[in-house]
Amino acid sequence: MSNTHFTKKQIKQWYNGFIRDCPSGQLSKKKFIEVYSGFFPDGNAEEFCTHVFRTFDKDNSGKIDFKEFLLAINITSGGRPKEKLEWAYQMYDIDGNGTIERSEMVEIIRAIYSMLGADGSSAELSPEARTEEIFDKMDENRDGVLTRDEFMNGCLSDQYLLSMLLADEPVE
Repeated sequence: MSNTHFTKKQIKQWYNGFIRDCPSGQLSKKKFIEVYSGFFPDGNAEEFCTHVFRTFDKDNSGKIDFKEFLLAINITSGGRPKEKLEWAYQMYDIDGNGTIERSEMVEIIRAIYSMLGADGSSAELSPEARTEEIFDKMDENRDGVLTRDEFMNGCLSDQYLLSMLLADEPVE
């Protein structure tokens, strides 16, 4: 797949593992959550995984095929910041209406905290307080929702927000 950063050898390895784990050629939501959760042993990744799965299950079939799986791995593990942000925007826009509402942002941040084993106390802000901080920085026209442009511009201009909203290490 020329639209990933993987070599042919890596794709073949991913494919062999995928078919071994999913002989039908389809990855169920349950299996996806099981596999993805293994990467976050200190937290509960189920809620976050559900949102990730929804973003890549384009036809709402409840299954992901190998191509969708590989694209998901590519974007989440090594995609360019703008690719990751486009994917993240789709994930944060839970209802698919083209904007991110505060309630959607709170839900995803809560899922990220849970996945990372954080509860929003101590040094972290609560998901609600973190959402307010994000909206204060990004909601340029103060209409209470984030458009794609506001989200992209806000993330690209703030390294900390970019890393946190992608649930990722800092992106160079």
